[in-house]
Amino acid sequence: MFKLFRFLKQYKLSVAAVFILVFFQAISELYLPTLMADIVDKGIVNGDTAYIMTIGGRMLVVAVLGTACAALSSFLSSRTSTGFGKILRNKVFTQVENFSLQEFEKFGTASLITRTTNDITQMQQVVMLILRMMLRAPMMCIGGVIMAVSKDATLSLVIVFAIPLLAALIMFVTKKGMPLFKAMQVKLDRLNLVLREGLTGIRVIRAFDRVDYEKKRFNEANRDLTDTAVRVNKIMAVLMPVITLMLNFTIIAIIWFGGIRIDNGYMQVGDLMAFIQYVMQIMFALLMVSMLFVMIPRASVSAVRINEVLDTDCSIKDVLEISPCPNLRVPSGHPMHPDSTKGFINFNNVTFSYPGAEKPALSGVSFSARPGEVTAVIGSIGSGKSTLLSLMLRLFDVNSGSILIDNVDIREMPQDVLRAKIGYVPQKSVLFTGTIAENIRYGNEGATDEEVEHAAEIAQAAEFISQMADGLESVIDQGGTNVSGGQKQRLSIARALVRRPEIYAFDDSFSALDFKTDAKLRKALREETADAAVIVVAQRVSTVMDADQIIVLDEGKVAGTGKHKELLNTCGVYREIVSSQLSLEELA
Repeated sequence: MFKLFRFLKQYKLSVAAVFILVFFQAISELYLPTLMADIVDKGIVNGDTAYIMTIGGRMLVVAVLGTACAALSSFLSSRTSTGFGKILRNKVFTQVENFSLQEFEKFGTASLITRTTNDITQMQQVVMLILRMMLRAPMMCIGGVIMAVSKDATLSLVIVFAIPLLAALIMFVTKKGMPLFKAMQVKLDRLNLVLREGLTGIRVIRAFDRVDYEKKRFNEANRDLTDTAVRVNKIMAVLMPVITLMLNFTIIAIIWFGGIRIDNGYMQVGDLMAFIQYVMQIMFALLMVSMLFVMIPRASVSAVRINEVLDTDCSIKDVLEISPCPNLRVPSGHPMHPDSTKGFINFNNVTFSYPGAEKPALSGVSFSARPGEVTAVIGSIGSGKSTLLSLMLRLFDVNSGSILIDNVDIREMPQDVLRAKIGYVPQKSVLFTGTIAENIRYGNEGATDEEVEHAAEIAQAAEFISQMADGLESVIDQGGTNVSGGQKQRLSIARALVRRPEIYAFDDSFSALDFKTDAKLRKALREETADAAVIVVAQRVSTVMDADQIIVLDEGKVAGTGKHKELLNTCGVYREIVSSQLSLEELA
């Protein structure tokens, strides 16, 4: 947990100010009982009204100063803990954004959401408590003991019996609660997962009439978390009543033995009243410590989970500079900015396996894609088509072989440079909450209105956009639920087009389109992408028939390379795919 406190460095002045203010607040609280004892023993007993007013005024000043210190320290500690939470969330989010898909799969989306929200909130709360109580509680406890002993050392023996018992109780509760707090965070991950699946899959759930089943899943996860929370809270709930009970019995003992000492002339009434106040301060200091011990175990578990994310080494290492290459184009503003290129792609004996897989997803794949040509990739389900594009985007790194773009290994190219060269349309279209124009500009935030309109027109999206109430300013709901699957695909294609990259990568991006729209779109794309390298992953033979080069994949290996008519004669795998989709008349 203390490892995360390095992010408090920019708030070190605020932390120092809080400790100073808390110190003076504790001093004022420790000084007040002594002043009260003086009023009783010297003012009231002697009937000295002037002395009472003088000391009373002094008490008022001390109380006001102590209250001011308390208010200011609360403000600074709240601001510091909130800033700490903001920094921590930014660090975790930035780290997660740099993860490869392998790290995403390791943690899981639901767990990463919990770690970025609930776990950081736990750390934020404990930082505020530490700033307010870590200095104050020991000062109040130690200072209270010193002041109590100064009033009557013999009567202080009562405290000697109470404090060890309380300390033992706090340690016992902490030891019992720590494993349960860890279990709670894991079960919170599970609840988050079930809830997320239930919300994102609501259409499928209702279509298959599985609402009751999902309710049962959620209730089980919810009940599991609730039972654990109840167990840990039962353990933690022991602290407050036991401390209160011990405080009351301690005060009874002090009054009992203190009364005897007053009768024997060893102690004055004012000193006994001050002694009781100091004992209460000691007990409340221990109560504050117990609150810390309630929060710290859970925060410690959260800190471990946060550190797991921050300490995870990304399997994909980015480079800061690019090897000098006269053919490489880098976006303006990047430290390296050589001459522009055309976008040559070379896969050289590429082999890749997913973690834990029994066999490679791709094995010994080699081919070249040239600018101005369309390279299509076709194959059965699971043949490695989408994996091929993921490797080109460097969402994963190859196990062996290399992928070159303009004769530069993509592993030696900064990721922002690599991805600026590629306009990617994923297999599953993803839209973001916002307007249609904002979603298209996601590919190029500096695009003009004319460029956005042109991209929408090429993507065959202009017609349905014009029919919407606000045109390009129409709002897309979360997840794009107010547009159809085909409309999502066309907006995703427009987003890639407005980028005007050197390489276009279409991952089965025409599957939701009707044949008429598909044909119009491919014709428009052919003209728009004439100078770029285009890689099209597709299931439909009609989509790849006119490609300049077709790569046929079968179980992760290249089964054939060539044009449509060539492959019909030379590649059995391609011939089977074609015969399963086209009639004899169409083949002829």
